[in-house]
Amino acid sequence: MDSSAPSLHSLSFLEFSKNLIPQKFIWPKEENNITSKNDDHLNEPIIDLQGFINGDKESARLIAEQVRSACLSHGLFQVINHGVDTKLINLMHDHVKDFFNLPIDEKMKVQRLPGNFWGYSFAHADRFSLNLPWKETISCFFDQNRPGFDSDEAARFFESAFGEEFEHIRWIFQEYSEAMTKLSLTIVEILGMSLGVKQSYFEDFFQDGNSIMRCNFYPPCREPGLVLGTGPHCDPTALTILHQDQVGGLEVFTNNKWKPVRPRVGALVVSLGDIFAALSNGVYKSCPHRAIVNKSKERLSLAFFMCPREDKVIVPPQELIGSSSRLYPDFTWSDLFKFTQKHYRADIDTLQNFITWFNMTRKTTLS
Repeated sequence: MDSSAPSLHSLSFLEFSKNLIPQKFIWPKEENNITSKNDDHLNEPIIDLQGFINGDKESARLIAEQVRSACLSHGLFQVINHGVDTKLINLMHDHVKDFFNLPIDEKMKVQRLPGNFWGYSFAHADRFSLNLPWKETISCFFDQNRPGFDSDEAARFFESAFGEEFEHIRWIFQEYSEAMTKLSLTIVEILGMSLGVKQSYFEDFFQDGNSIMRCNFYPPCREPGLVLGTGPHCDPTALTILHQDQVGGLEVFTNNKWKPVRPRVGALVVSLGDIFAALSNGVYKSCPHRAIVNKSKERLSLAFFMCPREDKVIVPPQELIGSSSRLYPDFTWSDLFKFTQKHYRADIDTLQNFITWFNMTRKTTLS
């Protein structure tokens, strides 16, 4: 896009779609290569949590086996009968969609500022200049004990973003976050079982953890083969719980192919991130994924990222170290988060590149 063109923030994706796709949104072919055929979806397990939640030991054993198989393969599975109220999910979708349907100038009133968790982002154009994702986002968090949490800032965000109903909508967001936190701790317990780890280890590790909520809106694109809704990456966080609508677009890289994750009514998608890969001493890998966009349909997803407390040191349980060596040095979630915000754009190799950078930085500090 030439220098005389309007700012990205003054345009909508709809206006882009009527004209040429700006160069800033076009991804290189090696990252936007072809997806598997439509009938070759990811064969991830669909795990019914009802038995586990009810305390059935045989159900828990079978679930742990399914989770282990998925996490050794590609790091993603879906859960049903998860205990999150469908009405609450639908309310979230409705309010989020209403916000994204506002004029761009209205949305920019709550623009996310550098270094802040709260706010709206148009294609992450505030952070990057190339390979922009074809999406808009809202980010927020609700951890009262988290350093930097400001309840007044939260109130201002919701009032500016949602108008007269902001208090009611703020409560819906917070209730959804609390439901996801509860579910995350259940899944962490299952992950511990699947790894043969003492039951309390991961529960205690994440009990005082933090979380980030991100609502994603992917508008239609007249040339979907040129753009990506989200580029190939692994989440740097520990665990992601995603609710996607029925349009589809999430893909996982496995066996040298990008495979679509089929949307399922009532299901939530669970994927592992870099923090949990390090916490498992590399037994489980982060899930490499991306999001493609649709030519004629918009897509909405709600992503909940579970993280440990910022200053908690990532140390695997002894059962996963045994006589072998540690694959990763001691570091904190704060170390990795700052790396992705200040030094590195998250991709599939974030964790390994972070460790290289972290070791070099530590040597420089010690010398």
